[in-house]
Amino acid sequence: MNKIKVLIVDDSELIRQLLTEIISSAPDLEVIASAVDPIDARDKIKKFNPDVLTLDIEMPKMDGITFLRNLMRLRPMPVVMISTLTEHGAPATLDALEIGAIDYIAKPKGGSWGNLADYADVIHDKLRGAARSNMSARESFTTSVSPTQVIASKSTQENNAKFKPTKLICIGSSTGGTEAIREVLFDMPTNCPPILIAQHIPAAFSASLAERLNRACAITVREAKAGMPLEAGNAYLAPGDFHLKIIQKNGRLITALDDGDKVNGHKPSVDVLFQSAISCVGKNVVAAILTGMGNDGASGLKSIQDHQGITFAQDEATSVVWGMPGAAVKLGAVKHILPIKKIRNGLLRACER
Repeated sequence: MNKIKVLIVDDSELIRQLLTEIISSAPDLEVIASAVDPIDARDKIKKFNPDVLTLDIEMPKMDGITFLRNLMRLRPMPVVMISTLTEHGAPATLDALEIGAIDYIAKPKGGSWGNLADYADVIHDKLRGAARSNMSARESFTTSVSPTQVIASKSTQENNAKFKPTKLICIGSSTGGTEAIREVLFDMPTNCPPILIAQHIPAAFSASLAERLNRACAITVREAKAGMPLEAGNAYLAPGDFHLKIIQKNGRLITALDDGDKVNGHKPSVDVLFQSAISCVGKNVVAAILTGMGNDGASGLKSIQDHQGITFAQDEATSVVWGMPGAAVKLGAVKHILPIKKIRNGLLRACER
């Protein structure tokens, strides 16, 4: 068995040692070297030719974001960021995903790395997923506006199409999903049906992601809170520590948050969102599963299809990881398999009168 070769890049000796122990405990992973800073890393990439890089964000000589930007330009390869699990750390992590990092390993709150061994299985899975990821998928993204730029006028981007007022769009994603969601929401018209999103993301990151998407898109994107009425031209992103559901109250559809157990290992879970949507609007659900590891959302998408809703999955060629979309396709839950740049229009057409 050929092991996945990992290079650790971190200025902390303690973290390098701990990550080495955790990664080496998996039979299919091997730490071939570690580097104390990006300059050291550059030489060791050439020497050892790793399959995956773990990269800290805050380091001497050159910060991780600058190094990542250079790396993706000169020698693209799978990178998993070492990220601070705080609101402060969220923007840099999202920057890294925008630049081309595949995933991130979040430091426990308070920076207590002694607890990181509890996440060994997660770390192993993230590195395996990164090693198998589709690096060329990022070339399929067509958005020309950085998420840090602001759309000048949100009121001018209304579509001439007429959408059924009963329609509801639901989207689920995981690894690679932050950029895939942006691709789908970018240029979404301001009269589009309400959109609900379950993206696997830590609680500290979801508000920052919603703000970025809101800046980059014509529609209004916000982190969902309990009791928000579902309105056209609005997208509601599940908070990172709650399941997002829909309920009816006084004849209106509103958001609800569920603090229950994880489903399929995740909270928010795509399956929970999809099942909730079916119970409220039945065949009027239009749903898509985008890039991500695992199978969360597959059974929910099958239920939507069984209730005569319209279902989509991102194709393998444009998915960073074709785990979740692939699982849905294998289950027979998908009516339309499309590249990421065509999913937005597919969703909209399914909602037209």
